[in-house]
Amino acid sequence: MEGLLAEHERLSKSGTFTKSLDDIQKTIDLLVKARETIAANTETASLNLAKLQTPVKNSLEDVHKDLEEVRKYQSKYLKLLDKKFKDKTLPQMDYVALSAQPALINRAVAMHLLREGQFSVASTFLSEATKDQVSENMEEDLTMSGTEQDLGLDSLKSESLRKQFANMYHILHEMKNERNLLPAIEWARDKSDELEKRGSNLEFELGKLQFVWLFVGRPNQKGQSNMYEGRQHALEYIRQELSHFRPRYHRELQQLCGAIAFCPNLPQSPYRRTFLNNDAWDELATSFTKEFCALLGLSADSPLYIAATAGAIALPHFSKLQVIMKDKRTEWTTKHEIPVEVPLPPSYRFHSIFVCPVSKEQTTDQNPPMMMPCGHVVAKESLMRLSKNARFKCPYCPNESHPKDAMKIYM
Repeated sequence: MEGLLAEHERLSKSGTFTKSLDDIQKTIDLLVKARETIAANTETASLNLAKLQTPVKNSLEDVHKDLEEVRKYQSKYLKLLDKKFKDKTLPQMDYVALSAQPALINRAVAMHLLREGQFSVASTFLSEATKDQVSENMEEDLTMSGTEQDLGLDSLKSESLRKQFANMYHILHEMKNERNLLPAIEWARDKSDELEKRGSNLEFELGKLQFVWLFVGRPNQKGQSNMYEGRQHALEYIRQELSHFRPRYHRELQQLCGAIAFCPNLPQSPYRRTFLNNDAWDELATSFTKEFCALLGLSADSPLYIAATAGAIALPHFSKLQVIMKDKRTEWTTKHEIPVEVPLPPSYRFHSIFVCPVSKEQTTDQNPPMMMPCGHVVAKESLMRLSKNARFKCPYCPNESHPKDAMKIYM
């Protein structure tokens, strides 16, 4: 990997078109100058063109040499890439879970485009995805799995949804690029009741960061800040805008006001993490996106992005598994389970899982976890195998029970 990085560094420094562009510009300058000379005196046109041949030829040769140098570095880099990342055949599967669910895929793609702010592309995609030009086989599949309309593709066409996402991107732009929290604060006030039901503190956090921004001194037109004026604006802001948070955030408001005593020496004060946090704006932008999407009934991250990333993480494991299965001449026939554990990051684990302590198999919708009256849990297949539809003893305690007394656990 070190050799690849070194070659990449050489390519970035030497394998550029800067020199080529300079030589091309010199050729253009020669031609422009010659044109002006000929225009001024047409009688010397043939003489000027004759004099121009050699300089232009030399200039074009220089360009050719520059490009040869670039191609040399690119060739070395591509060879190292091919050597390091060898082409591998992707794992082949007879069963594809979403092959009969085109509407689900279309919805995921359309929603991803909307969430990324690509409204015109999303509109074109939706109009093409919902055209009534499907074959009889496709119509049968959709009848079995649900129509496009049932899956809400038509709802994605609504102007209100696009306006919501456009508003979200406008607020995020103001927050990240302009350091303007007012649009976000106004939105949070309008959604105050809904945010409070969710137990969110977004409205207070926005007001808190606005106080900090005012406190350290907002920049003037010259880009300079005045901390003394900033403190005055911050105190006025906390009295007028944050006083209604006192019952719930009394301690936090006291800390904000207490920072005034340490104003000349904030970097060494107990409040430095609050007032000198460079990541505060990005963290709050992420929190805002999460709450905004949650109120729309959506996850904070695009499901399509999550699925693609999880698939990229799992792909090497499945490739290795396919090689092993080919060598051992075995097959995996279970459709709703994967044959190996895929180490996804914690943020990608959205559902709890349960592995039966008897069969050592992960439970599924067809084989759900069942809790016996004693409180111990086993998979349904293990329960039926142990009981044989009669009273049986729990494998982990002396209690006896009947299969009909067991309750299904929903995870």
